[in-house]
Amino acid sequence: MSLDPTIIAIPVYFLLIGLELVAHRFQSIRSYRLNDAITNINCGVTSQVSGAFLKVFTIGFYTFIFETFRFITIENSVLTWIVAFIAYDFFYYWAHRMSHEVNLFWGGHSVHHQSEEYNLSVALRQSSTQTIWTFIFYTPMALVGFHPLILLSVSGFNLLYQFWIHTESINKLPQWFEAIFNTPSHHRVHHARNPKYIDKNHGGTFIIWDRLFGTFKQEEERPTYGITKNLNSWNPVWANVAHYSDMLRDMRTIPKWSDRLRYVFQKPGWLPDYLGGYRAPYDIDRTSYRKFDLHAAKVVNAYVLVQYIVLLAGTALFLFNLETFENQMIEKLVLALIIIVSTVSFGAMFEGRKWVSWLEIFRLVAIPASLLVLFPHILDHTILSASLATYIFGTAIWFFAIKKAIVQPTNS
Repeated sequence: MSLDPTIIAIPVYFLLIGLELVAHRFQSIRSYRLNDAITNINCGVTSQVSGAFLKVFTIGFYTFIFETFRFITIENSVLTWIVAFIAYDFFYYWAHRMSHEVNLFWGGHSVHHQSEEYNLSVALRQSSTQTIWTFIFYTPMALVGFHPLILLSVSGFNLLYQFWIHTESINKLPQWFEAIFNTPSHHRVHHARNPKYIDKNHGGTFIIWDRLFGTFKQEEERPTYGITKNLNSWNPVWANVAHYSDMLRDMRTIPKWSDRLRYVFQKPGWLPDYLGGYRAPYDIDRTSYRKFDLHAAKVVNAYVLVQYIVLLAGTALFLFNLETFENQMIEKLVLALIIIVSTVSFGAMFEGRKWVSWLEIFRLVAIPASLLVLFPHILDHTILSASLATYIFGTAIWFFAIKKAIVQPTNS
């Protein structure tokens, strides 16, 4: 079983999301939409699946620094873990802050900010590329002798802490707590697109870093959530590449190679003065502002929801059993691809894309074909093989029954 606490906590995540849904019903808070919530979780799914491959590189690099260049060896203990947790949060602050202040890094982190809602499902909306730009920030911990397993543990618990602060159900906590720790109020500011809130409150567990380094902002009026250029898509793969696509388009308009290089490492929104200069965030008119919200037919929503529950179960099995694929890279890649294709297919159904029919047919063929080719012993288990056949044929019949309902939805 994976040692990553964020994987082990998956059932708890969904239990808390369910409780928040109930709480919001009683509080008359409308912060959940099916298409948005599933897209948030889809981004988390693609992040975890891609992370199964990226961690070989990122943790491998940390381990190399630890084994080759560490100054001392720190014995593992409870005190070591506490010090490592605080140290990790300090370096997280700088990695997170730079992810907002460097255009290239923002391409990874922007995924987490794309939702126009604010609820616990947003906590699961994670990037597939952010770790490529930020893992280097934690190498000082390797140099001073924190073991790689300690890093994995404290990073996982840091992320676990940040889950519960993605909510509007909690207003303000006791003053002493708000002074030291990151809270829902502080983090709502961080997720806002209001100009006065942008690039504030970067801390993970502790808000003291923002207070020390001048990036703290108290929550005043209710924030407007999202990014300054809305994604306007339910496609989790496009969510991960949209900013990079915008960067390439901008760079084609910049004639000087020196300015193109500056553009990569400047603040998001930067352009040379001769092209108009910095494009500052702007306030929106909340009376006329409308969230992106394409409405698929109810039968399509029902189909996606049921298929999604099955996908989540399959993804959890994949993540919990990663060790069994240690020497089976082809099997690991194929299963990861099927999971990601599924998330794209579900997002495309919400958007009413005409090509989604072919993608869903491919998915329904690829699932049994890949499982039977890669894991032929499934046929030795009558109940397992019968369940797979029933699921595939039942899903195929259901899909073709609703196929005509997958048309371009209307925006609210």
